[in-house]
Amino acid sequence: MNPPVILFQDQRFVVLDKPAGLPVHPGSAGGSSVEDWFPLLSRRRDGPWLAHRLDTDTAGCLAIALRKTPLIEAQTAFAQGRVAKTYWAVVRGGPAEPAGTLDAPLLRRDANRQWRMIVDPAGLPAITEWRVMGTGADAQGPLSWLELRPKTGRTHQIRAHCAHLGCPILGDPHYGGRNAGEGRLHLLARAIAIPLDPPVAAVAEPPAHMRSALALCA
Repeated sequence: MNPPVILFQDQRFVVLDKPAGLPVHPGSAGGSSVEDWFPLLSRRRDGPWLAHRLDTDTAGCLAIALRKTPLIEAQTAFAQGRVAKTYWAVVRGGPAEPAGTLDAPLLRRDANRQWRMIVDPAGLPAITEWRVMGTGADAQGPLSWLELRPKTGRTHQIRAHCAHLGCPILGDPHYGGRNAGEGRLHLLARAIAIPLDPPVAAVAEPPAHMRSALALCA
């Protein structure tokens, strides 16, 4: 595995540009994960630790704490909803409006040894602000480039909310319907800002597999 691309670094944190397809934790079957990079990031015996998580298929900003006290401070900021997270997604179709806020609770549903998040009033609160950055089309039909700012941190929130808006993310194997086979997931954790003293902030560039679709929507 190639060395990690570092977007931000100080004595407390490193923000990595996580590649799409790389899990943050090793799976039961083994294989590479973000944790394989930990010895390269710190020689301390206590750490590093993930300050938060990204889906395996999502690329972009992933914050790693190098010390325990900053880890606790970051986890508190995440729990209080004070961390600003920005995502870019390329979706099939697009919303009816140029911008909006989706307030749609999410509930985990298990079936046939698989699970997914569904919009359900019985679920946990999930709020996502979104706006259309551009539109275009490919041979299969219309595309939209969305910027999304989740105000809560539910599992698969961006993916489930885009599908609920009627515009699933390209390449999404769980929520993409007929678009599930269109290559890798077109979802980027574009930016993160953790309001500590001093602040932690980073921006990730789109991965190679998203660039052509983004160019169609520019």
